[in-house]
Amino acid sequence: MHKLFPEIKPYATRRLTVDALHELHVEECGNVTGLPVLFVHGGPGAGCEEFHRRFFDPNLYRIILFDQRAAGRSTPHASLDNNTTAHLVTDMEKIREHLGVDRWVLFGGSWGSTLSLIYAETHPQRVLGLILRGIFLCRPWEIHWFYQEGANRIFPDHWQEFIAPIPQSERHDLLSAHHRRLTGPDEIARMASAKAWSLWEGRTATLLPNKHVLDFFGSPHTALSLARIEAHYFAHNSFLEADQILHNATRLSGIPGTIVHGRYDMVCPIQNAWELARAWPDASLEIIPGAGHSAAEPGIVNALVRATIKMAAQLGKPPSS
Repeated sequence: MHKLFPEIKPYATRRLTVDALHELHVEECGNVTGLPVLFVHGGPGAGCEEFHRRFFDPNLYRIILFDQRAAGRSTPHASLDNNTTAHLVTDMEKIREHLGVDRWVLFGGSWGSTLSLIYAETHPQRVLGLILRGIFLCRPWEIHWFYQEGANRIFPDHWQEFIAPIPQSERHDLLSAHHRRLTGPDEIARMASAKAWSLWEGRTATLLPNKHVLDFFGSPHTALSLARIEAHYFAHNSFLEADQILHNATRLSGIPGTIVHGRYDMVCPIQNAWELARAWPDASLEIIPGAGHSAAEPGIVNALVRATIKMAAQLGKPPSS
């Protein structure tokens, strides 16, 4: 059973200005001459955590992490201005160019899988490989499953707290109701909605309760950016065309990939991973029994670390001693 690599600190941290408003937090760890890998976090709006550095052998990889627009340590926090999927793809290209990277591996879960796939379909010549977890394809039925009807049948107790800030008269469209509060002028209503939204995701992300996951999603800083930015994206169909990722999957031809998905993922149902694997013959799908959605679950950690070791070997970086 593979576990995370030991704790590691960045050897470089920088602020990258990407437009007149947004400044991104970017950091690098590991081997400055190693195989470049970009960690693409979830949400949108979640930001990176310290353990995200630890999926990669630091002797083999040049590990690059960044907080997407308005998330984590990027500023302005929780801003929705100039914040769309196209902006994030452009930001990734700016990071690549700024760091002098020709091609890199992308590693992303949940929304991080979405953004990694969109980037790879837009710039396939820049992608050496993809390691993806908890596939999210941003289709309307996926949003409906998690925020209206589906997952609520598995977690009726936690669902009550998600819908608590919304009056009965508005519960026929919970995404819109939360979106109005998260973007409205009432700060108390905004934070109540943000907390309910973020904790709903945190409580449903693991097969068994996980204190670290709940603490992260329960943090007011994380909750506000996660809820505001997710609701903003999902209210606008994530700024994507209908079924865009699967329709453009032929652009992934020749890019090796590993898809890791928990059998009991209640946030992003496993059907997403199954359909992606069928549309992308160069990818292998590993279904993890006894796991849900979170990258913090032991079975998923094992599969992801094994995938990074395999990818390095496949791309000509032998395992370190």
